[in-house]
Amino acid sequence: MSETDTARSVTGEDEVVDLCRELIQIDTSNYGDHSGPGERKAAEYVAEKLAEVGLEPQIFESHPGRASTVARIEGEDPSRPALLIHGHTDVVPANADDWTHHPFSGEVADGCVWGRGAVDMKDMDAMTLAVVRDRLRSGRKPPRDIVLAFLADEEAGGTYGAKHLVRNHPELFEGVTEAISEVGGFSFTVSEQRRLYLIQTAEKGMHWMKLTVAGTAGHGSMIHRDNAITELSEAVARVGRHKFPVRVTKTTRAFLDELGDALGTELDPEDMESTLAKLGGIAKLIGATLSNTANPTQLGAGYKVNVIPGEATAHVDGRFLPGFEEEFLADLDQLLGPNVRREDVHADKAVETTFDGALVAAMQSALLAEDPTAKAIPYMLSGGTDAKSFDDLGIRGFGFVPLKLPPELDFAGMFHGVDERVPVEGLQFGVRVLDRFIDAS
Repeated sequence: MSETDTARSVTGEDEVVDLCRELIQIDTSNYGDHSGPGERKAAEYVAEKLAEVGLEPQIFESHPGRASTVARIEGEDPSRPALLIHGHTDVVPANADDWTHHPFSGEVADGCVWGRGAVDMKDMDAMTLAVVRDRLRSGRKPPRDIVLAFLADEEAGGTYGAKHLVRNHPELFEGVTEAISEVGGFSFTVSEQRRLYLIQTAEKGMHWMKLTVAGTAGHGSMIHRDNAITELSEAVARVGRHKFPVRVTKTTRAFLDELGDALGTELDPEDMESTLAKLGGIAKLIGATLSNTANPTQLGAGYKVNVIPGEATAHVDGRFLPGFEEEFLADLDQLLGPNVRREDVHADKAVETTFDGALVAAMQSALLAEDPTAKAIPYMLSGGTDAKSFDDLGIRGFGFVPLKLPPELDFAGMFHGVDERVPVEGLQFGVRVLDRFIDAS
């Protein structure tokens, strides 16, 4: 057998684990600035893997070391609207001392690939590479053009990744009308007869904010009524303890109806405690989609214990539901009061699309072909993804990373968590489903 024949005999399922491991081993930690290693090495790795099977990938560097890779696959019918498959190569930082296996080892243990990015989202990057490489080696064109984008900086809002490409190179996405990417397509086991796969059709918007209170500096031994720290601390405590009202969007209503039907019980969003108790491991993902949220994340003030500072600052991670941005900001300003100055560090819109059309049908058929108990249902993500950037180009985005997961795995807790890992069988399942999905899309 020749080397060419040997290469052709390697399938996507054969190489997806190694692709995932090798991607994890490339440290792409994103600290929210340019102090990390960047994504250039990962971009070059991806470009090499795509070039090996005949594509002509391009690397775009928005800032030294901050690089994304884009390639286009010609379909059988280039006149059809194109499909975008996008993933990010950056990851949030990880402290190795907290992990069972080193977060950048890509170790395979207990049936899983371990490491930072295993679920967010180098698993999908690897699955995409595996499927594309398999199809191109075997000469199987997709039904329509596919644009592949492996992006920098998603974990800090996409300024140096998706946003940079959308603003400066929109021609890369010419003809694209739909996209798939992260945080959707994973399974939630209801029973032996029913496994739900949550497809992300909406995500909350964000206001990452800096709060500032100006006071009068003075000696720490004096009685001081104008203390910036006191004023800010009281405001931050009000925000952190506030329960925003429940607001049920179309996506969340559809999710609760579908899940309630599968569980044989009504899920009442107004009774959050009992509803979330029925959701098991996905309660973390769903709970925050029932209302706006605002979480204090940083505090800063002072430089010496006996000096009252003239200014105190805090940062808050605010997220709002589609259609409720104005209400969120009004509620927040009321909580903060007149002496707190609020300014955005990073803001982005909420997005929501309907759960219908040929692409959704393709997801359902591909899942059902590999899992006879499968049913796809829509849900909203409490965080944000690069789908926001591509929405600016009119591209309809879905979260679809197909993974059949063991019921006991705390998948939601893996995102930005310790001991992040993805089952080997889940990766192989995802390759098979994505391959079918491309044929059906």
